[in-house]
Amino acid sequence: MGKHLSPIGVLDSLQRGFQVLYSGRCDSTQEIDALTSFDMSEVSNQLPTEPISAVGVITSPGKAPDGHYVVAQTTDGCDADLWKDGLFKSKVTRYLCFTRKTGPDVVVDLKLIDIKDALPEGFTPVGETWDTKETATRKKRLCVKISPRAAAVTAVYDIQITAKSKYHLVNYICIGEINSMGLWYRMGDVSQHQSSQETSSTANSDAPPNTARARTTVRPDYERQSSGNCTMTALDDVPFVISEKFYGNPKEMQQVNLMGITIKSLAEIEEAFYYNFSTERSVAV
Repeated sequence: MGKHLSPIGVLDSLQRGFQVLYSGRCDSTQEIDALTSFDMSEVSNQLPTEPISAVGVITSPGKAPDGHYVVAQTTDGCDADLWKDGLFKSKVTRYLCFTRKTGPDVVVDLKLIDIKDALPEGFTPVGETWDTKETATRKKRLCVKISPRAAAVTAVYDIQITAKSKYHLVNYICIGEINSMGLWYRMGDVSQHQSSQETSSTANSDAPPNTARARTTVRPDYERQSSGNCTMTALDDVPFVISEKFYGNPKEMQQVNLMGITIKSLAEIEEAFYYNFSTERSVAV
């Protein structure tokens, strides 16, 4: 379990910037804008090896599950509490938490909406804290879009929080402001792992052959067919044949005692149960 803290290089840049502002040596708005724009790629030019697979909220940085990262501080070292209100210190705290544990799904998009807004299609709200099942956020609602990894082209790889939404993070996307802080995330390409697929195909090839085959019936090669573009179902190309116990002399079947039941032909059945509906026709006329 580790905390997702700000890089030292970003803190140094901010410290120098505020020293310039307070000393009165900043002469133009361009210089101010330059001081509030941080290039996160200078600190971490490469994306993490794995995309984010789950995003949630916890009540304390120390309550994060194993293998999860906590966004405990903003990029300038301030407390990244999502709940605090104004100047009064609240007893309630909320912190963003995420994990990159490899799984079948990945996070492909994030949205920050008003608590009264309708939920975007395909998104799931982060409504409760992971540790206590309490309300995760107030006024704003964080929504997460999950996709199967095999179907995802891009995914969310990192999440940062800035003290002010006007601070710009290069290569990051800002989804809005919560508790006077900007919420940012970074996208990246999803690398499809072929090792799991190769392991699955190897396991299928090592399976023992089916010895209970019908006469002259050949089982289809499912491993070969599954690699094509056609989608196979469980019953596709499954042969339906009569059980071998019924392959015998028809005369032997006639010797079976049917408990006195007389087997009639189709003509005998039609003759016995024929009805011409003459009464119904006369009433209708």
